[in-house]
Order: sequence, then structure tokens, then C-alpha cells
Amino acid sequence: MKFMTTYDLMETARNTNQWFGATARALGSYPAVAMVPSPLFRMVAAWGEVTERTFARMVAKPDWNINTVVGADGRDHIVSVEKCVTRPFGDLVHFKVHGRPQMRRRVMLVAPMSGHYATLLRSTVASLLPDCDVYITDWHNARDIPVSQGKFDIEDYTLYLVDFLKHLGPDTHVIAVCQPAPLALAATAYLAGEDPAAQPRTLTLIGGPIDPDAAATDVTDFGRRVTMGQLEQLVIQRVGFKYAGVGRLVYPGMLQLASFMSMNGDRHTRAFSEQILRAAKGEAGDHDKHNRFYDEYLAVMDMTAEFYLSTVDRVFKRREIARNVFSVDGRKVDIAAITDVAVKTVEGANDDISAPGQCIAALDLLTGLPAHKKASHLEAGAGHYGIFAGKSWRNNIRPLVLEFIDANSGDPQPARAHLKSV
Repeated sequence: MKFMTTYDLMETARNTNQWFGATARALGSYPAVAMVPSPLFRMVAAWGEVTERTFARMVAKPDWNINTVVGADGRDHIVSVEKCVTRPFGDLVHFKVHGRPQMRRRVMLVAPMSGHYATLLRSTVASLLPDCDVYITDWHNARDIPVSQGKFDIEDYTLYLVDFLKHLGPDTHVIAVCQPAPLALAATAYLAGEDPAAQPRTLTLIGGPIDPDAAATDVTDFGRRVTMGQLEQLVIQRVGFKYAGVGRLVYPGMLQLASFMSMNGDRHTRAFSEQILRAAKGEAGDHDKHNRFYDEYLAVMDMTAEFYLSTVDRVFKRREIARNVFSVDGRKVDIAAITDVAVKTVEGANDDISAPGQCIAALDLLTGLPAHKKASHLEAGAGHYGIFAGKSWRNNIRPLVLEFIDANSGDPQPARAHLKSV
């Protein structure tokens, strides 16, 4: 499948479906059809509306849409999104709150590179902004990166995190969500050996596969069944002629999306059927619950082939992080070298992506870290999404993370959970 024609064929199919949706919406909306005493044309227009939007947002990067935040003074403060470190494959982005005094908590959110943009953590950012100075890793879509920029694998990812942490300084608190948790742990260990003064103050790992074998899921079962050769032949393609990354080997976002949706096919089918009915009745809104969720969920990005394949091979199959044998640029990364950074793990009891046991395995690897600097939390009833963006995060996990940060910052500041960002 490593041909540009297969990539372009997927884009052609997506574009055609978007066109079909737009056409059906236009035909079903003509005033003349209103004279026909049948709901058929209204249903056609509703199907077209939902279909057009569905396929259009697969290639659109969502906006952050975080405009203001309420400060301790009770005033709305303007928020601007600014790049403070730029790299070919990802930037370090700062949510600058204008007119607000310097916050004591400086948080770097490490967003997943697993098919979705960093905006997947929009609600996480919004919930932290009232109480923290927030930075986030904003990974780029591989299809937009020219081949001349070279490769990007998990070692490069780890070194990007190292550079970002050096830029922010030692009083930084890192929160890594899902996929980057093992690499955030590795980056911290790398700094412990190479530049201890640049280590973060705390490291919070949320729902990450530190040891994938600690608890089986569909993700880990797939990793065991498929060989690396099969995986490379099945999912790796070359970016087509439409994008700046033409010729780059990638794991296409649309293939990833098909994999995501197949895991809960019945739920997605029901959600879209209900949305078509709401649109036909005039009850659907541009920013209703369905569109808010799927505008983000369906916006997918390509991963470089080397990043995806090295993740599967080294993190899941060979378990280099779990066995503490991971190396970066020829240098052994010893997780036991972490002796000063407080580490907390967060897991969801109902997480079907990174099941309970996979993330907390990090604490056993930290043999050089005192027990009082280790913490863990298992959130009852929470799934994967809920532990970083849902009700469980807002009501329980976020306050616990802020308390953990304060307890290990040396300059405690009480959490102000009542403040909101808009």
C-alpha cells in the first residue's frame, strides 16, 4: 500500500462523499420541493448537511476557541495562543492570559500524537487556565511536512520534549496524557542523566501505556497479533500530490479514524442517525453536543511512519520503557536516575485503551525516587476520555492534580476550582 495513488484514492473518496453531501443538501433545500407533501426531501437535506460536515472536517484542523479566562480579580482576561518554540514536527504553544499577574503554577501539557490534534485537550486546557500558566505540545500533521525535513520517530519525540523542558525551566509541572506518558517519563529520565537542573518539578502521567502487558486491551491484543512487516504493508502509505509532504511515508489519519470508529461502531452509527433526524426536525445546531464532539473526533492527522512503527515496536512489542532498556540517540535512558521529580499516575477503572495497571507501572520503575514523591489515583467509573477531559477530570482528577502540584512545588497555592475559562 506504500503508493501515493492509494493515499490520493482515499482523499478522492473523502472529497466525493463531501460533494455528495453538499449536493443532497442543496437539492433537498430547493423551495420548489417544499410543495411536495412528503418529509423525504427534508430527510435528504438533513442527510446531506450531516454528511457534508462529516467529511469536510476530516481535513480541517480545529481552532482552540479559548477566548477569555476569568481571573482572581473577577475580570475576563483575553487569551492569545502564541508559539514560543517552533520545530518542523511540533511547536510548544503558550496560552498567554493578558493582564493577569504571573501564575505560580507553570504547566506543560504533553498532547498525544495518536491521530488527533492537540485541540483534543481543549477542555483540559480550559479547565487549567484559571489556575495555571499553560503550555502545550502542538504536533504537526505529517502530510504538511516536506520530506526534506527528515524523519521523526519516538527518539525524536523524546528529544523534542527535552528541548521544550529546557526552554521552560525547572519550575515546570508536566502533565502527559495517554500515548506520550512513556516518552514523557523517558524525557524526564534523559534530563536526570544529562541535565538534572532542567528536570520538571512534577510529572503527572494520565492513562498512558507505560507497561502495555500489565493489562490487556484491544490495542495490546492487536499489537501482539500483527507483525511489524504486516503492519507496514497494511497501513503505511505515501502522502499524495495535494500536500506539502508529498512522498512522505505516513500512517494516514483517515485509516486511523476508521480504526477508532470500528471500536464503537454501533454507538457512532446511532449518533449519526439521531443527528440526521434532529437536523430534519430543525433541532440540530451548529455547536450542539453532537457537532462539538465530532468536529474534534473526526479531525484527524497523519503520523510519520517511523513514529507509528517505532511506537508499536519499541513501546508495545519490545516494552523498552517497561523493561527500562530504552535509549535515545545511542544513550541509555535510566528511569531509576529520577530521584527528585514527584510522579503521579492517574488511571480510569473503565479505560479500554490504557487499562488500569498499565500506567501505575511507572512507579515500580522509579526505584531511585522516595516513596513520598510517588502517588497514584484510580478513578472509579471513568473511561479513557473521562480521565482527562470529562466529568471525572473536572470534578475529581483536576483538583487532585493541582493539590499534587502544590504539595511538590515548594510554593503552595490553593486551587480555585470555581474559576472558569470561556
